[in-house]
Amino acid sequence: MGYLPPQHLDFSSANNGNDHHQDISKDNLLTLFKSQQDLLNHFFKHLDLSQTLSFSRLLLSTSGTVFFTGVGKSAFVANKISQTLISLSFRSSFLSPLDALHGDIGALSSRDVLVLFSKSGSTEELLRLVPCAKARGTFLVSLTSVPGNPLAGVCDMNVHLPLERELCPFNLAPVTSTAIQMVFGDTVAVALMAARNLSKEEYGANHPAGRIGKSLIFKVKDVMKKKEELPVCKEGDLIMDQLVELTSKGCGCLLVVDEHHRLIGTFTDGDLRRTLKASGEAIFKLSVGEMCNRKPRTIGPETMAVEAMKKMESPPSPVQFLPVVNEDNTLIGIVTLHGLVSAGL
Repeated sequence: MGYLPPQHLDFSSANNGNDHHQDISKDNLLTLFKSQQDLLNHFFKHLDLSQTLSFSRLLLSTSGTVFFTGVGKSAFVANKISQTLISLSFRSSFLSPLDALHGDIGALSSRDVLVLFSKSGSTEELLRLVPCAKARGTFLVSLTSVPGNPLAGVCDMNVHLPLERELCPFNLAPVTSTAIQMVFGDTVAVALMAARNLSKEEYGANHPAGRIGKSLIFKVKDVMKKKEELPVCKEGDLIMDQLVELTSKGCGCLLVVDEHHRLIGTFTDGDLRRTLKASGEAIFKLSVGEMCNRKPRTIGPETMAVEAMKKMESPPSPVQFLPVVNEDNTLIGIVTLHGLVSAGL
């Protein structure tokens, strides 16, 4: 299905300087999405892959910085693509064409590439920027959608981004051209990511504050409680004597250890309730060691924190904590579900 002209979408009741608005119908909305899909398919069908390959290889081999620039909506796209490359460990930056002509062009060098986004290829601010950038020896690439445009003629390389028309019924608002620019830029970025063999760990290192980064960076040792924070007791200690330890450390359990601080088992607040129900007053004479779980799930300090969460949630039943032990089963910490969630995992 090709693009439907405005009359097929019934814009007759659009606001013409008054307060009357037409409701959005499901059919019109569906038609718009299908039309946008067709316009994007036109781009994919007619994109010159040889141009795209040359552009991608240029960015991959650049020893300097890849600068992106544009005006208006294209500027937002240029900035976004630059930020994507930065997150993938590429040297990149956004250069405002206006600021460039007032001093910021000093950032450019002969080792750099400057990518200019422009639908029409006739953007005045970009055309003024070109000779100044060339004077610094920077390699210029235009990404445009109008054949034979002036910007393509003065740059060192041009990639044509095929555009049938804008989805806008008046063919004015840049709602398809910017989508094409974004898809093109992000797809090339992923191609560069693959060519560089960027690992998940390297990607995560660039996102330390986000959930993605935390799941790839944080290990159990980074989020566990340790030393004085641990609710520790000996197996011979009476249950009733350890109630303060059980409730004051915020872990919901006791970690039972021997004289060498090796883990023997765990005793939870749930175990306390079950023991009290089953034993009644006899609980006053019971030791922690008699009622503890001697086969608790444990985890090592070097394990990724996200794996700790998965282990807590695994069958046969979920748990709220995992004792952290080293190779000889010595207790060194505890990781809790609350602690993992608080850490942003």
